[in-house]
Amino acid sequence: MLTALYADANGKIYDAPGYWAVGRTGFFDAALTMDDVIPLPGGTDLMFLPGASAVAVRSGKLESIATSLFAVAAILPVGYTRTHLPAYVKQAEAPFLPLYGYTAVAAHKDRLYVAAVKSDDNAKWHPSRFNTPGLANKIAKVRQELTDNRLVEHLARCSEEWHCCTAENLFYHRWEAGIPVSQTCNANCLGCISLQPSGCCPASQSRITFVPSVAEVAAVGVYHLSGAPEPIISFGQGCEGEPSIAADTIASAVGQIRKHTSRGVININTNAGFTEGLNMIVDAGLDSMRVSVISGREETHQAYYRGNYSLDAVKKSIAYAKKKGVYVSLNMLLLPGLNDQAAEMAAWRLFIQETGVDMIQLRNLNIDPDMVWQALPEISDRSLGIRKFIKELRQEYPDVQIGNFSRYIRTEP
Repeated sequence: MLTALYADANGKIYDAPGYWAVGRTGFFDAALTMDDVIPLPGGTDLMFLPGASAVAVRSGKLESIATSLFAVAAILPVGYTRTHLPAYVKQAEAPFLPLYGYTAVAAHKDRLYVAAVKSDDNAKWHPSRFNTPGLANKIAKVRQELTDNRLVEHLARCSEEWHCCTAENLFYHRWEAGIPVSQTCNANCLGCISLQPSGCCPASQSRITFVPSVAEVAAVGVYHLSGAPEPIISFGQGCEGEPSIAADTIASAVGQIRKHTSRGVININTNAGFTEGLNMIVDAGLDSMRVSVISGREETHQAYYRGNYSLDAVKKSIAYAKKKGVYVSLNMLLLPGLNDQAAEMAAWRLFIQETGVDMIQLRNLNIDPDMVWQALPEISDRSLGIRKFIKELRQEYPDVQIGNFSRYIRTEP
């Protein structure tokens, strides 16, 4: 038996003997079995869900443990993909939950388990490699080497206040480092982590407040690509809007960077809706592109992104990038009960076949699931399961890499 967990008003977590743990996919709750779970990975955080009463199965029936006791969720480290959401009953007037990837969690024989699968392995992103005691000194060093650069100051704040890993990598001088550029966006995503309307769930970080110059962008890019091991610079970070809107700045900066160094990978994380801007950046010398998608169906895609572009525009952007030799990944936003619907899976197959992408990066969607279900009221059928969804993708597209992390895809000159 997998035992349910609950939390009191102070956030203290307990197990509930006699209550069977439940997971949710879409609108459907079901008792979890040992086949659904793995031992709690290191680096997992536990949270209680305010305004959400814990539910479990007792004597064969689903019921609340107590309306005053809150549901508990796990927040997984990178490299793990959740298969079930936590089950709960929202209380009247409950606020939307903050933007995290809530995962079902349970207890068994004094151990904790989560409803997830291990989907990638990359020691570069292990939590122990970040927020180390020496980070402050490394930030000070880069400030001295790249003086009067507003990007350095912004990324220092991202590192110290929000603990952004790609921001920190600039100061550790290694691997993938983010370079935010754009204040504005051509989408209005339900789960935007840098800009949310008043009265909604708070954004988890602030958006960049200035437009960096070509010189500032190029200086950071040259600094990182010239000396870091397996260096990647990425435009399109959580603290900015859509980077392709700043195509003039990025394309000019890429040209400046490549005049100074041919090392490393220049990447963009994008919604791929602004094809004209992306084509300009591709022509300037882009090496890889990661495209954020939640669905291969126009209606589902638009309900989440709420953009001024279509899914066909996304496909056209990918097609041009592939034609120019750019390595293209999908940043596939996953929510159990959504992506693994039969109609969604059929659309994914068509999307992958049409675009010929090189990789699928699985991402647990950080959002209160109720926000999504309200935007997509037609999503009500039982799903096939995230485990089966991933398994079928691997079987049907053996040449497409499937995991969580960006790959270093360049051979150094």
